[in-house]
Amino acid sequence: MTSLFAFAIGIAGPRTPSDARSGTATDALDFFFPAPLLHPPEALAEAATDLVEGVQEITPATAAALNQNTGLALAPAAMLSGDQPLIAVKLAADTPIQSGAEAYLKLHLLSHRLCLPNSLNLANIFAHLPNVAWTSDGPIRVEELADWQLKARLEGRGLEVFAVDKFPKMVNYVVPAGVRIADASRIRLGAYLGDGTTVMHEGFVNFNAGTVGPNMVEGRVSQGVVLGAGTDLGGSASTMGTLSGGGSLIISIGQNCLIGANAGTGIPLGDRCTIEAGLYITAGTKVSVRDETGAEVSQIKARELAGQNDMLFIRDSSNGQVICRTNRKAIELNDALHSHN
Repeated sequence: MTSLFAFAIGIAGPRTPSDARSGTATDALDFFFPAPLLHPPEALAEAATDLVEGVQEITPATAAALNQNTGLALAPAAMLSGDQPLIAVKLAADTPIQSGAEAYLKLHLLSHRLCLPNSLNLANIFAHLPNVAWTSDGPIRVEELADWQLKARLEGRGLEVFAVDKFPKMVNYVVPAGVRIADASRIRLGAYLGDGTTVMHEGFVNFNAGTVGPNMVEGRVSQGVVLGAGTDLGGSASTMGTLSGGGSLIISIGQNCLIGANAGTGIPLGDRCTIEAGLYITAGTKVSVRDETGAEVSQIKARELAGQNDMLFIRDSSNGQVICRTNRKAIELNDALHSHN
């Protein structure tokens, strides 16, 4: 039996002048995969036997044959008659990333909701994603940006530079169903937004992070962090990721939690947890655990509470001590707010 981990046919480019001089389609700055597949059917693995493992440029005729032989819409008809080069990415296993095209395929798999954050091998992703100037003329190599800006001026127009980053914004490649995004520039390709998610203007969702849905995001969802259904991340609230500081603990937040405005967490939380506004819980935060009468049971570091349910974190307004009590009131998001996504 022949099997594949993932497969996609995509468009490479557009390419800049330096690419046209010295590069190939597989060296393009970005890649667009309209219909990526995770664990595709065996019929595709058999039909793609002649394709090499990894990335290669293919002809429209090859793409059309794969469509016909598998009965799958791997490449829409418009792609078969376009001018941009087509590439195929064929992955037999979820191995470390070996090319920019492989990186883009895995980011597409996440944003298409084909797999959850932290379920893919993303090793080497930064090494294969160059810094790119994302502009109104498309992606441009940073070292060529000054020439493009001059060219645009000489043509009597301006060149808008939206960002200089390794990751593009998600909505230029994937727009998941049932979501609202107030500022598209704050959602990177590779974010996973579940049905019913609203991301407000100050909300941010990194690649390999996201929401199960429905969720309200007004703060930062860092790389590797996943919010459970019904959880609300308040204005300017933060979740600690693993990219900075060498951390290895993956933060997750369970269902029906509320992280208040300007609050945050550096420990995983279970279901029905609340952190009051302005309070940031880190693994080393000293916490006074209280029983139902308000009496102190113990003083521990917050890491010992990681993953537990029904916790309410507040501060003593007199002395600033962090207190954890059992949260007996589940936080429910406003149904009206999410019913029209």
